[in-house]
Amino acid sequence: AGLGGMARREALIDSIRKQEPNVLLLDSGDIWQGTPYFNFFLGEMEYKLMSRMKYDASTFGNHDFDNGLEGLQKQLPNAGFPFLVANYDFSATPLAGRFAPYKVFERAGARIGVFGLGIELKGLVADKNFGTTQYLDPVTVAKAQVQQLRQHERCDMVICLSHLGYKYEGEKIDDRKLAAQVGGIDLILGGHTHTFMPAPEPITGPNGHVTLINQVGWSGINLGRIDFDMRRGAQPVRATGALVLPVSATC
Repeated sequence: AGLGGMARREALIDSIRKQEPNVLLLDSGDIWQGTPYFNFFLGEMEYKLMSRMKYDASTFGNHDFDNGLEGLQKQLPNAGFPFLVANYDFSATPLAGRFAPYKVFERAGARIGVFGLGIELKGLVADKNFGTTQYLDPVTVAKAQVQQLRQHERCDMVICLSHLGYKYEGEKIDDRKLAAQVGGIDLILGGHTHTFMPAPEPITGPNGHVTLINQVGWSGINLGRIDFDMRRGAQPVRATGALVLPVSATC
């Protein structure tokens, strides 16, 4: 899709891992989206290749429901990484109990909490494709996730995988509004709006906490890299560099 490619992406990821031992590889959703590969393999290929690249986690985008809940359920065994989503309630669907809201990773002795937020599916996805999945308010949910990760899980850093979208006019929730309303998120990795950001955008939220927002396009054409300097128990974490790496340039 686009100008990227799974083989080129894998080569780029491998080169970074050879340089840096403490890497988290994350995705913000819409893994599936109307390509001939998806139309033929129904998501199997994407999940298997991302598993081969050792993705640490993803959240869901609206296009991940393109084949319905049953199609999603069928492909889950091919995903060797967790899907994290805190504001979709699947309890009345066949996917009840299949997804965690967050996961805590340890890198270099530091604890990193990652949680996921999805966009409202009504109006974007056919009703039959998400069934009785309930959408929960992302701001309320995010505040609860930050509290859980900071206070109970003792995380040194909190990352949100967001498929809400970067910026909208009006009151519709987006990554910028989320950062302004929810304190304690260090980094929001965004999707949905296909926004190309040449550098992460800092947003100051409650209590002066600064959240970085990043989104680097669509269709795997770029890989975003952000480096952080953090130590166990040291606050705040500090971004030391950010790059947009064109996947096509590795070929």
